[in-house]
Amino acid sequence: MAQMMKGVYLTRHGGPDALEWREDIPVPVPGPGQVLVKVLAAGVNNTDINTRIGWYASEVTGATDAVSDDAGIKAGGWGGALRFPRIQGGDLCGVVVQAGPDTGALCAGQRVTSQINIPRPEPGNPAAFVALGSELDGAFAQYCLAEAAELFDVSASPLSDTEIAAMPCAYGTAWNLLHRAGVSAGQRVLVTGASGGVGLAAVQLAAHLGAEVTGQTSPAKADAVAAMGAARTIGRDDTPEQDRFDAVIDVVGGPGWSGLIQALRPGGQYAVSGAIAGPVVTADLRHIYLRDITIHGCTFSPRAVFAKLVALINSGAVRPLVSATYPLQDIARAQADFMSKAYPGKLVLIPPQEDA
Repeated sequence: MAQMMKGVYLTRHGGPDALEWREDIPVPVPGPGQVLVKVLAAGVNNTDINTRIGWYASEVTGATDAVSDDAGIKAGGWGGALRFPRIQGGDLCGVVVQAGPDTGALCAGQRVTSQINIPRPEPGNPAAFVALGSELDGAFAQYCLAEAAELFDVSASPLSDTEIAAMPCAYGTAWNLLHRAGVSAGQRVLVTGASGGVGLAAVQLAAHLGAEVTGQTSPAKADAVAAMGAARTIGRDDTPEQDRFDAVIDVVGGPGWSGLIQALRPGGQYAVSGAIAGPVVTADLRHIYLRDITIHGCTFSPRAVFAKLVALINSGAVRPLVSATYPLQDIARAQADFMSKAYPGKLVLIPPQEDA
């Protein structure tokens, strides 16, 4: 195997010009417990764009499309400051091509995927994790280095490589949100941002669990949301009915947040893992504590929770909507299309498939 590969470096926080296509990136060498994965496909996510623009920095208080390219942010990763250059890409579908010592049952030829937020509990912090494409180099290159114990075998899945690459972040996040909110059959569930990657996954997975799903989306994408299992849809700017839902699954936040809280029935569950309309929200605390509303902030996901999603992937019980694919070198165009919100579901990048 040659020593260099093709991929995309994130060189700093900023606009698309912070992404640099390179053909001289050193191919990682697996050590004990590690494997080298050839990347077959990698999804496009809000998380990768948020990291690129530095949206996770505490000084950013607006929506994800309101951060200027020259904001000068220094510490805008999930865990603060990043080490540049960084290979992003939190959505991985690949095949193991080389294994270091002590990798257990994982071996060359197996198709694999990974959580984007990889649990690494620490003393005093059982919810500690590292993010693929943030603290760790990710899938926006021909090869990716991974800990064997942190990968999942999806060789048996009937889904395509592209479809599997659309699932770790979106479906992993959605599955964790539903798990934390305790969604079950017969419940009424409201999903915001229902035509996006996480939202559409939450609609499909909640319907799979037997819930009655209402998706909040634009009229132009209502059919796509209904096709994934929503019993009904409401407009993106509509105020949902009060006291109706057992759970709200939210990735939007922003000025409509108080309406989401009031949409819950007494004793309802609110779970959030995104704030594309803005992270700073206001609500009347009395609507929370007098009605016994439980709020779940959801980023950490135990391996056992993601493993249940992998079982669904391997059985073919759920299948994502992939609206478009792009060569990896067209990442700037793919991210611009993603931010335009013109497409429902997921967009996926395909790295060059010749061997390094």
